[in-house]
Parts: sequence; C-alpha cells; structure tokens
Amino acid sequence: MCQLKLYNFKTIEDFLKPTQKQLFKMIADKYTDCTVNKDNYILVEGNAPLLLVAHLDTVHKEPVRVICKSNSGNILMSPQGISGDDRCGVYALTSIHEQAEIKPWLLFTCNEEIGGVGAEAFAENFMQGILPAGLADLKAIIEIDRKGKNDAVYYDCVNYDFENYITEKGFSTAFGSFSYISVIAPTLGVAAVNLSSGYYYAHTLYEYINKKHLEATIKRGLAIVNDASKDDFPKY
Repeated sequence: MCQLKLYNFKTIEDFLKPTQKQLFKMIADKYTDCTVNKDNYILVEGNAPLLLVAHLDTVHKEPVRVICKSNSGNILMSPQGISGDDRCGVYALTSIHEQAEIKPWLLFTCNEEIGGVGAEAFAENFMQGILPAGLADLKAIIEIDRKGKNDAVYYDCVNYDFENYITEKGFSTAFGSFSYISVIAPTLGVAAVNLSSGYYYAHTLYEYINKKHLEATIKRGLAIVNDASKDDFPKY
C-alpha cells in the first residue's frame, strides 16, 4: 500500500509551475511503494474501490513563471498559460486523497495531450497482468479533467445508474469527443466519468482557473470516495 510522505503541496499554485518531468518526480516522491512507469504513469494503491485519474502534462510551450491573481485571489491566469488543464485535476487528486479517511486509488498519467500515451501504457501493463490485483475490485473511475464547474462527460460509457448517481452529486451531463478514460475504462471494465475542475478556455493563453469551482469539485469528489468506501456501493 502506498504511504503518503510529507511534501510541501498546499495550494493549487504549487502544482502550476513545475514541468511535467518535475511534477512526475514530485508525485513519485510524495507516495512511497507505488507503481511508477517512468515517463508514462504513477499508480497509487488505495483501499476504497474507486480510481481517480488526472494527467501531468499541459499543451503550453513554456512553464508557468508568473501567476496573476484577481483581487479576491479566486481567479488565476498566466502570460504563459495557467495550465489548469490538467494541473487542477492533479491538485484535486492529491487533496481528495489527503482528506479521505479511506484512501482511493490514484492514477497520474503523462503525455495525454499528444495522444493518451500514459493511458495506453497503463492499459497495456494491466492487460499484461503486471499491475496490482486490487484493480480488479474497482467499482468506478472518476477523471478530474474537464472545463467548467458542473460538467460530467461519459464519452462512450453508457451506464444510466452511474449517470444518475453522478447527477445526484450536482453535476450535469455534457458531451466530449475523447478522453484518456476512453482507453482506461474499457480495459478495466468499469464505468467512468470526467468531471469539471474549474479551468476555462483551456489550450489558450487566456485560460484561467476559478479556485472556488475547483474546490467545489474536490468536495464532491471526496463525497464520492466516502460513498465508494461503503459496502453497499455498487460496481458500475
């Protein structure tokens, strides 16, 4: 089981400036005894039968050097592109894991913006039978990598019971073309959803993060983890 090491991750700002390579090392150092596939993914084992997923890379050519904040401190932007896609998700995963009494599984993938490279490597390793056996007991997958505040995108996953459950948590069904859970979910045979994480205008220099919207998803994500920790939580 991966044990949490002390690390100075306190706010979303701490996740914005590192390069993918730097952040990969920071995450790998944060959790011990984890499955680390260099340059592809980090898998953190959990006790709750729920997998949370986010990716470490961004589309921006330069790392974030300057973070601009609104007067209230709620809105974040950068001249280099704020990298909310998907550093918001990475921050959300670590925050939920830290707060959860029964820890979920975490999957941090690399190079998703250039074709789902990390997800493909993870799926291949799962099919090879070299990943922890506990993955077979997962009951749902939650990706945190979507623009906005309340979106829930299921792609090709059609499971109305799962969709109704997510809707009850305050999310509204939306639509998207592709995400790396479209690779991971069929491989694991578990229903999956991509939830909003508070970033807007992704892939542009006008991208911004609404911290309140991100924290709202974190709160609801924690509630889902707590639900999944109960014996009567169904496998979707």
